[in-house]
Amino acid sequence: MKRVRVRVDGRVRVRVPVLARVRQEPVLGVLGVLLAFGVCEAMSRAGIVRRSYLPPASEVLARAVELAGDRAFLDGVGATLRAWALGLGLACAIAIPLGLLLGSVPVVDDAVRAIVEFLRPLPSVALIPLVSLLLGSGTETKVALITYASVWPILFNTVYGLGETDPLAKDTLRAFGFGRLSVLLHVELPGTAPFIAAGIRISAAVALILAVATEILAGFGEGLGIFIAQAGTATDGTRDVLAGVVWAGTLGLVIDGVLVRCERRAFPWTPEHRTSAQRTREHRPRDASAPVRGERSAAADSDHEVHP
Repeated sequence: MKRVRVRVDGRVRVRVPVLARVRQEPVLGVLGVLLAFGVCEAMSRAGIVRRSYLPPASEVLARAVELAGDRAFLDGVGATLRAWALGLGLACAIAIPLGLLLGSVPVVDDAVRAIVEFLRPLPSVALIPLVSLLLGSGTETKVALITYASVWPILFNTVYGLGETDPLAKDTLRAFGFGRLSVLLHVELPGTAPFIAAGIRISAAVALILAVATEILAGFGEGLGIFIAQAGTATDGTRDVLAGVVWAGTLGLVIDGVLVRCERRAFPWTPEHRTSAQRTREHRPRDASAPVRGERSAAADSDHEVHP
C-alpha cells in the first residue's frame, strides 16, 4: 500500500491516503466473511466437528439459496417482515411523541421516570405467555412484543437529542417572540432528527431479533422463526436451521444498509456522514497539477524550513 510522508509541526509522519482507506474497508469485510466461511468448511470437512452439529458451510449456503425458490418459505419470511414493519412503525409512533414530551417538559419526565426505568429492563420474551393469553396466537402477539422492545432505543435517543439541541438558537427564537411549539418545530425537532434516526436503526435490528425469537419460542403461526423451530426438531435438520439463520442475518444486513444510506442522504451535515462524504469527494480523480486546499508542496515546505 502506498504511503505518503507529510510534515506536521516540523515532524515527518506517515499517512495512508484516503482512497486506500475507502477501498480497504469493503475488502476487509469480504475477507472476514470468506475467512469465517473457510474455517467452518474446513472444520466440518476435517471431522473436527461432527456434520450433524456443523454441516459444511458450502452445503448450508446451497440450502439457503435453494430456499429462495420455496414459495412456502418465502411466505413465512414475508410474514416475519410484516410483523417487523408493523411493530417498528408502532414503536416510532409511540416513542417519538413521548420522547419529545419527556424531553420538553421536565415535570412529566420526573413523574414517569420511575415507571420507564421499571419497564425498560423487562425482557420481551418473558412476556410471551402473558401477551399470548391476552391477544391469542398470531401476528398480534408478535407485533405487541416487537413494539415493546423497539420503543426504548427510539425513546431514549429522542430525549437525549432534545438535550443536545443548541440553546442559543432556542433563546434567539424566544427573543423574537416565538412560542414553545414554534421552537420545538423549528429548532428542537430538526436538531433531534439525527438522534431519532439512529434510534430507529437500532430498533430495526431489535425488532427483527424479536420477530424471529418470538416465532421460535412461541411455536405458533408462520414465519422465519417457525421454519427454524421446526427444522430444529427434525432429524438431521441442522442444515435447515443454519440456512434459516443465514436468511435472518442477510435480512438484518440489508435492512441496516438501507437505513444507513437513508440516514446519510437525510442528514449529510452530521459529523460521521460529513466525513464519509468528504472521503468520497477526495478519492475522485483530479488534475495532478491542480493545487489542493490545505496542502503544501514539498518545495514550499523546504523553502520555509529554518535550519540551525
